[in-house]
Amino acid sequence: MSDQTPAPPAIDGAALLNDVEAFHRRFNVFPTEAAYVAVTLWDAHAHLLDCFESTPRLAFLSPEPGSGKSRALEIVETLVPNPMAAVDASAAALFRAVSGVDGKRPTILFDEIDTIFGPKAGENEQLRGFINAGHRRGKVMYRCVGDGANQTVQAFPSYTAVAVAGLGSLPDTILTRSVIIRMRRRARNEKAEPYRSRIHEKEGFALRDRLAAWAEAARGFVMGAWPDMPDGVTDRPADVWEPLLAVADAVGGDWPRRARTACTELVKASQANDKGSIGIRLLTDLRDHVMVGVDRLPTIAVLDRLNALDDAPWADLDGKALDNRRLSKMLAQYVTADGTPVASRNIRTAGGVLKGYYSEDLEDAWARYCPPPSP
Repeated sequence: MSDQTPAPPAIDGAALLNDVEAFHRRFNVFPTEAAYVAVTLWDAHAHLLDCFESTPRLAFLSPEPGSGKSRALEIVETLVPNPMAAVDASAAALFRAVSGVDGKRPTILFDEIDTIFGPKAGENEQLRGFINAGHRRGKVMYRCVGDGANQTVQAFPSYTAVAVAGLGSLPDTILTRSVIIRMRRRARNEKAEPYRSRIHEKEGFALRDRLAAWAEAARGFVMGAWPDMPDGVTDRPADVWEPLLAVADAVGGDWPRRARTACTELVKASQANDKGSIGIRLLTDLRDHVMVGVDRLPTIAVLDRLNALDDAPWADLDGKALDNRRLSKMLAQYVTADGTPVASRNIRTAGGVLKGYYSEDLEDAWARYCPPPSP
């Protein structure tokens, strides 16, 4: 926290967040306790965006339909300021909405995000760029506006809170800016109260108004705060969690402890699910499974070992197995310790000279890009 911290607001923020969490628990079955904590803090942080340098995306993801993602987004919609459902909104519409066409910055809610970024969707680079850029306060996106030759370049603000729900995963650039809640279907012993918007949304709106009043009173307490991060939470995960931990510290009670426990748990879970780029996955598999205990290996042996790995993508990359040409192209993106691209070299064997790869050529890339080896 900052050295000169204003007095906490008179409103009991901890009790208010308890009520928000209880509202979620009535209608949402989240996979962990950490998820309830994170989503509740995210709801509150959306009322204080201008106090933070960044805003995390909130991502409800699941492998199958019927896992409660849309319902989770529906409950969030009742609790955040100026919600804007954006299932099929264009990038241009979003630029203008965040610019404040009606004087209010929206909280954008994307349901069925897999239709935008899923395997059957087309390229949506403008939307991806919008979601990425809007993570950081002050970022703008430049677009040409006007007719014909009378066009000028205009800067559109992009900083706004975004929550998404969808099947599968998201582009890596969005995942690393997100608090990820991996939803699952309810078990037989897990119950949720049926949600009826005409009955229950008024309760959510009442909580939203209380959150807005608390945020107004807490603004001076949260502005400029530097919350302590749990051990091991640095870089992008720290950017993601800083606003949520600042909210937890502002409300007090048991929330600072619960927030840091949730932060540690969800960051570790996201890292366990993060295979990195396909290039980093290749480097890691070469280090941990293919070239273990050897200083060189012919290309044919490298490919055989990679394609035989269980739970690896190499035997089916876009419908065919990894081959020599693609392996060479992927590894050439990385360089050796002396700065030359990684490439196959001659390896003398009992049967003659074969092309292959040397561990010493890969060691610099392993050290720079791969996660630490498992014990």
